[in-house]
Amino acid sequence: MAATATKPKKSATSAAVKPIGDKILVQRDEAETITDSGIYLPESAKDKPKSGTVISVGDGNINTDTGKRIALTVKKGDKVIFNSYAGTEVKLGTDELLILSESEVLAIID
Repeated sequence: MAATATKPKKSATSAAVKPIGDKILVQRDEAETITDSGIYLPESAKDKPKSGTVISVGDGNINTDTGKRIALTVKKGDKVIFNSYAGTEVKLGTDELLILSESEVLAIID
């Protein structure tokens, strides 16, 4: 079997979830199972990745002065870095996703 790059899974459940305001829906990257030196890591020793792919974004917050929506910087498909304890983990069907505020995103990976 040939190794292929893993893409975020798109299930009917995650497609039906629409974040509101400045919230974004992120699928965390897979945890490393082997170290650079070739040591296999048990499940309990794996760190949760601090990066992931944006699955869906909200409409943005409303500017209280003008009443217009403030567009989000991140967009669907962006690869982002966030803090270890950022967001709220949710399980939708078989998918484990993370709901973050845009302010919890530290960087977008090009």
